[in-house]
Amino acid sequence: MADAPRTLYIAAWDDRFLAWLVDVVLVGAIVASIATATGLRSAVFDPITYAPPTVGGNGLALFVYWTALEGYQGQSAGKLVVDVAVTDERGDPIGYGTAAVESFGKAFLLPLDVIIGVLAYEEEGLRLFNKLSSTIVVETADTETQPEGVEYVYPSEK
Repeated sequence: MADAPRTLYIAAWDDRFLAWLVDVVLVGAIVASIATATGLRSAVFDPITYAPPTVGGNGLALFVYWTALEGYQGQSAGKLVVDVAVTDERGDPIGYGTAAVESFGKAFLLPLDVIIGVLAYEEEGLRLFNKLSSTIVVETADTETQPEGVEYVYPSEK
């Protein structure tokens, strides 16, 4: 007997943006604090110039951060706040290798990643590097507060 089909709800772009923003602010604050505390100032880690988050040390820090957390549990701090997660196309967890591919685009090439994704995969709600890594970003349900035998379906913008 086959399992019932799984229902996955693709996360809305505004939820994904908010998760990204939380992560960028968090990691940026950590990188700036380390740079200030160590006196390290260069084109890579200069907290005074506020380089865009995808440049230099900030981009590298974000890449490592997203690869580690999303490869481990599918969620960064921003994704936890917004209740979304990265999964494979079947809704199963991803590993570190897949997370690295998926994270590369948003850490270093975000404008191109999003523009190409919106133009080429608008109906699917994917960035280019989601497509390349065969990942999706889905809404998550808080299973701890759900009564047994009940499945909640959350609305999603498409």
